[in-house]
Amino acid sequence: MTDRPRTYNVLNILMKFHAFPEEVQGKYLLVECTVPVGAGAPPNHHAGETEAFFVLDGQVGFMVDGEEILAGAGDFVPVPDGAVHAFQAVGDKPARLLILNAPGEMHDAFFTGLGTPLPEGQTDLPDPVEPDVAAIVAKATETGMTIVPPQPAA
Repeated sequence: MTDRPRTYNVLNILMKFHAFPEEVQGKYLLVECTVPVGAGAPPNHHAGETEAFFVLDGQVGFMVDGEEILAGAGDFVPVPDGAVHAFQAVGDKPARLLILNAPGEMHDAFFTGLGTPLPEGQTDLPDPVEPDVAAIVAKATETGMTIVPPQPAA
């Protein structure tokens, strides 16, 4: 196990890192997230790193390659390599989900580089703050992701 922090606030999401890539021969990153209603990830894509979500509790609205998916407890949502995807917790309570990234280095660098370490064992959601869009785009670019800007209404 690594000595670095395992709990972070990333985009107002409480992220608990269960496995960093260096702990599992560089094979994957496994993160448990508590996502407040309205929080999530903006549309993005990345090549060379597989991503999948497993909803533990609550409801999460996903967009994967233009398809809208409403997922609840027990649902698995895979993201094809390079597909534009996004998610947001919906409903009346925070959602809990697992995120699996393989091989995981890109997401490790993005999540921990953008996030703020929290005390180990923290389970309460952090106080929400307005995301710094410029910092998000810069960290995404640095780590090999692309944030897709909102498209103007037709």
